[in-house]
Amino acid sequence: MNWGVFEGLLSGVNKYSTAFGRIWISVVFIFRVLVYVVAAERVWSDDHKDFDFNTRQPGCSNVCFDHFFPVSHIRLWALQLILVTCPSLLVIMHVAYREAREQKHREVAGENCRRLYPNPGKKRGGLWWTYLLSLIFKAAVDVVFLYIFHEFYKNYTLPGVVKCEIPPCPNIVDCFISRPTEKNIFTLSMVITACLCILLSLVEACYLVGKRCRESLLSRRESSRRETRQFRSVVHSKDCSLSHGEQNSLEPGGWGFHAADCKLVAAPNTASSPIGEDVIS
Repeated sequence: MNWGVFEGLLSGVNKYSTAFGRIWISVVFIFRVLVYVVAAERVWSDDHKDFDFNTRQPGCSNVCFDHFFPVSHIRLWALQLILVTCPSLLVIMHVAYREAREQKHREVAGENCRRLYPNPGKKRGGLWWTYLLSLIFKAAVDVVFLYIFHEFYKNYTLPGVVKCEIPPCPNIVDCFISRPTEKNIFTLSMVITACLCILLSLVEACYLVGKRCRESLLSRRESSRRETRQFRSVVHSKDCSLSHGEQNSLEPGGWGFHAADCKLVAAPNTASSPIGEDVIS
């Protein structure tokens, strides 16, 4: 394995991830990839060779091993890790596509042109959807592989002895699995870390959706406030009152607008009126 290339990929994924995404990367790299490369691969390296049985019938061991282990445990893990990490690489490729497109746009329109992407790594538009779908895909892959492991190995455990009666075995044969306890420990650790990765992916997806909804709501409120301020400024800029001279020219008992607050007021009635009679009925 070329650790330099792997480190470069990890730094790129870490750069464009959220806080939850960085935790997910740490869990995958430390508790899944390193455990797989350093320890788990060696534990299952002698799986077929140390599969013992109490008969010497030719072909019996191969048939029974294929029946109880239809897919190599360690290769299934390798496939799971590849499929889980690939969506993160798609995010890096999307950012690289944005940067290349921005560079090409500058070469055509000049350095002082309007930028297509002010920040190519910011999760907006198509990149936001790519990141969100990558989270859903990673969680779905882990769920599918957990189901597959559960179907192949009930309760994610390996028994020490299995009984096989598949031809060409002459009778019921006892088959002994090498190091079942150690394999069960590694299997349970990989299952726990896979569940933790699923939880982190779902939490990060909820965080992205919640943040996007919050930003959309704040944007709508700000737009509504801006429209309200513009409307008020237009209303106050209009001449909604009569001039002082026009106000004095009103006939007694007439109606007009107050110049200060644009209220409809009544002009004073100079004619004599009986005591107790209201000026305005």
